[in-house]
Amino acid sequence: MIIGLLRETKNPVDSRVALSPNQLAALQKRFPEHGFVVQSSDTRAFTDDDYRKAGIRVSDDVSGCDVLFGIKEVNIDTLLPDKHYFFFGHFAKMQNANRPLMQSLMSKRITFSDYEYLVDDQNLRVCAFGWWAGFVGTYYTLRGYGLRHHLYELPKPDRNFTMELLQQSLQAVQLPAVKVLVTGNGRVSQGAQQLLEKMGAERLTEEQFLSDTPVKRLSFFAANADRLVVRRDERDFQWDDFMNDPTAYRSDFMRFGRRADILISAHFWAPNAPVYLNQTDLQDPELKIRMIGDITCDIQGSIQSTLRSSTHDNPYYDYNPLTAEEEPAFSSDRNITVMAVDTCPNALPKETSVYFGETLIQHVFNPMLNGQHSDIIERSTILDKGQLTQRFAYLKPFSLEK
Repeated sequence: MIIGLLRETKNPVDSRVALSPNQLAALQKRFPEHGFVVQSSDTRAFTDDDYRKAGIRVSDDVSGCDVLFGIKEVNIDTLLPDKHYFFFGHFAKMQNANRPLMQSLMSKRITFSDYEYLVDDQNLRVCAFGWWAGFVGTYYTLRGYGLRHHLYELPKPDRNFTMELLQQSLQAVQLPAVKVLVTGNGRVSQGAQQLLEKMGAERLTEEQFLSDTPVKRLSFFAANADRLVVRRDERDFQWDDFMNDPTAYRSDFMRFGRRADILISAHFWAPNAPVYLNQTDLQDPELKIRMIGDITCDIQGSIQSTLRSSTHDNPYYDYNPLTAEEEPAFSSDRNITVMAVDTCPNALPKETSVYFGETLIQHVFNPMLNGQHSDIIERSTILDKGQLTQRFAYLKPFSLEK
């Protein structure tokens, strides 16, 4: 078997990679019967020379590879027929923009495994960047708050930024005494909460957060869906009930929106679930929030001020609640500033690549290179030689539509 690491072709370009030079060199030593190739790239966090110095072959041509590993969606024009690809496909929500990629994978008889569905027997993801997204997204949000209110300036991360530098940058400024609402309880939310705690933020109870008593330092409350929605018939919240039929619930978000200064959106949202902040809510004069970090970045989803994703170069834009349209970042006090970078972990590309590579080695490369069957890989495989697998048969109408 010959394994290839792809250069990233999606715009804006992602600097992450599935395996660091040291990780790939270790695999090459452990599995000398297999081949390893890195596709040349001038945007990757690790340079071509980093891989060459580790003894890895670097080439523009990966057509001889059997299995190809990327990070973001692969450019259709670069797809090679009859290969096995791993990357984040983002097909689950059946968004129109991703349909041509799926159709091309099918027409080229490609086997495709999606990192998003690498899950264990309990259906928990084993290879994900979520925690890092929460950690970095919170940094970006606090940076945006400082810029909006002319309180402090935090550096914009570059390719060599690290978690330690990020934390040192925050520790070097006086963070404001404001209330931060973090939504969700998964890895994204946990990453956000951990950064806030590292910065000395006080974790409030729900009663403390909803009180009118001013806080004396940066403070936060983490609210999961059971605190953010209520049943339409006023019966008690039940998790199984909510998961099975979220349409039976409505948003109760504004009780927090009237108290929070900053919102960090880190929850999972499905299209049939309640919208937390709709256009009417965003116009409400009682809404106190004027800085939103939408880390999950569902466009016009549960937070309807998220009009589009933003980039690392330009992480912020303003939402005018009166017109429901975008305006330049920090252009008016009446506006809501939005941070909606959908690739937050790419701000720390070396560290996040090493972390991701460790999980891939354990759950993907070890069984694959040892010739062992893997339920985890099987569960993540959406296409087998261009045909939808049984687990993902529900995508058939999406794959056929024009």
